[in-house]
Amino acid sequence: MKEISSNKKRMQINKIIIHLLLILGAIITIIPFVWMILTSFKTLGESTIIPPTIFPKQMQWENYKEAMRTLPYGKFYFNTIVYTMLTTIGQIVFCSMAGYAFARINFKGKNFIFVLILSVLMVPGQIFLIPQFMIMKKLGLLNSITALVLPGLFSAYGTFLMRQFYMGIPKELEEAARLDGCNHFTIFWKIMTPLVKPGIAALAITACLYCWNSLMWPLIVNTSIDKMTLSAGLSTLSGQHGTNFPVAMAGTVLAVWPMIVLFAIFQKHFVEGMASTGSKG
Repeated sequence: MKEISSNKKRMQINKIIIHLLLILGAIITIIPFVWMILTSFKTLGESTIIPPTIFPKQMQWENYKEAMRTLPYGKFYFNTIVYTMLTTIGQIVFCSMAGYAFARINFKGKNFIFVLILSVLMVPGQIFLIPQFMIMKKLGLLNSITALVLPGLFSAYGTFLMRQFYMGIPKELEEAARLDGCNHFTIFWKIMTPLVKPGIAALAITACLYCWNSLMWPLIVNTSIDKMTLSAGLSTLSGQHGTNFPVAMAGTVLAVWPMIVLFAIFQKHFVEGMASTGSKG
């Protein structure tokens, strides 16, 4: 009896320690975000003073007006939303089809091609920037939304993810569909795809976040301010001889709030999607 009580006590202590560590991790994670919001309301002097001040003496809403005056946020929002939507839809379509093919169709060289695709994940993405830029230049697509979208329509990670979900579906379903006279496309579209909705949600969330936060490719392929995305446009707030940090932070808050709202609305799907990506093997 004493031993059971002691085990219970130990489990409770472990639980408290785990919760404390998680709370500490959450606080450490959220500090930069809170600091960004607080800085967006400070004066330039308050943002650079040493030792730093946490709270502004007076809320400087003018920083937000200045950020919106400096940059065309309407165009940035439009470009970012179009870029994010087209890339996400493209990845869902192409990665789902590729994932289904690698999971359920037997064809010559399947494993070799799949390993070849996975090998892309082992190479730093920066290696592809110059070849992709040269291709876009030769196609005459520089400074266009098309140039932003094209390289991201397919991803090795998305293919791998969807393959794992399709592999988890019982083979009996496919065999029953074949007996009913279904071809590969009907099985893929009407039977398999509705069953991998969690995988599609996980892929959509990952692609959406990646596109919204993507900086390097939008900065390289589009130099025109009219075709820039939010992340690339924000980089112009950093001056050569000095940066107005409160205005830059205000601009950053304006750029990230749509993702925060989206996360708040789809929080449950987001957590489930990310958890399912780790559980599929």
